[in-house]
Amino acid sequence: MRVSEKGQVTIPKHVREQAGIKPNSEVVIHLEGGRVVVEPVNQAENHNVRQRMEHFLSELKKLEGTGDPATSADDVMRATRDRD
Repeated sequence: MRVSEKGQVTIPKHVREQAGIKPNSEVVIHLEGGRVVVEPVNQAENHNVRQRMEHFLSELKKLEGTGDPATSADDVMRATRDRD
C-alpha cells in the first residue's frame, strides 16, 4: 500500500468491514505505541475511556498500602461529613 503525495491511503474493503468502518463514517487517527491506528469514532471514544481508566487505576495503585488500616470506613465518612 502506498501513501499518495497528499498523504492519502485506501483502506482495503475487508479491513474496513472488519473494523466496522462504513462509507461516509467518521474515523479517528492516533498513534499508539509508535503505530498509526485508524478506528471508527465510537471505538475511539471507548479507547479514550480505557486510557482514562488505566490512568486512574495506575494512580490508585500508587496509593495502595498508604492508608491507616485502623481507620474504618465509618471513621472516614464521619470525617468527611463533619467538615465545614
